[in-house]
Amino acid sequence: MGHEPGGQLSITTEVENFPGFPEGIQGPDLVENMRKQAERFGAEYLYGSVVEADLCKRPFRVDIDGDWHEARTLIVASGASARWLGLPNEQKLIGHGVSSCATCDGAFYRDGKIMVIGGGDSAMEEANFLTRFGSEVTLVHRRDQFRASKIMLERARSNPKVKFLVNTIVQDVYDAEKNHVTGVRLRDIVTGKDWDQAVDGFFVAIGHVPNTKPFVGQLDLDEDGYILSKGGARTNIPGVFHAGDVQDRTYRQAITAAGAGCMAAIEAERFLEAEGH
Repeated sequence: MGHEPGGQLSITTEVENFPGFPEGIQGPDLVENMRKQAERFGAEYLYGSVVEADLCKRPFRVDIDGDWHEARTLIVASGASARWLGLPNEQKLIGHGVSSCATCDGAFYRDGKIMVIGGGDSAMEEANFLTRFGSEVTLVHRRDQFRASKIMLERARSNPKVKFLVNTIVQDVYDAEKNHVTGVRLRDIVTGKDWDQAVDGFFVAIGHVPNTKPFVGQLDLDEDGYILSKGGARTNIPGVFHAGDVQDRTYRQAITAAGAGCMAAIEAERFLEAEGH
């Protein structure tokens, strides 16, 4: 597993849509519970990052921080990382008002002022979704043209609670010293005007980057780097399976990733049984 076990769950505060936790559960606590449960059934953990993979023959070989390890089957569940803006205080406030998942964190900002950054379908969808909770939602985009589909753009524009700020960039998000989001610094790139705006929740919706770099040229990937499924949890290489956000660009929830992990485990077990292992 990587240096951040649990991936995006490890930087999520309260998870309210995972079955079995009626009061919700903190993301890191859910990750730790899963780890302990898997250990009880014999799972062994090796901490480190996958640098390279050799899937051209079996056993498959994976380079973890300079050490090669062999396996008869492989489940790639390396997830996808949210794209961030790279603002000075952005990383300090993730989980404290800065988020990349409206369905995960939107309910924390009931009656609050919410800002969404982006110009694609995801940004429009998140802005519309967040109007269920916020008193107002401001969608900020650096251009006046959008990548979003016409129907998604019109849906957001027809929502009276969504306000558009175009030709605008975010310079920073406040307030790291208070350990929660209080506002943002904005700039109109046409006029050069800078100003501060009060915000309670700050959602970045500029896409995700699947963590598939070690598998490029071996696993079939789409144009954005997501694993192309060959049915179930199967990849183009027999014995190599996928699970979670590394293949899922639609749902991105803890429960869908967990279900995909179950599918991959069953596929791997049947694959080995068919070989007589």
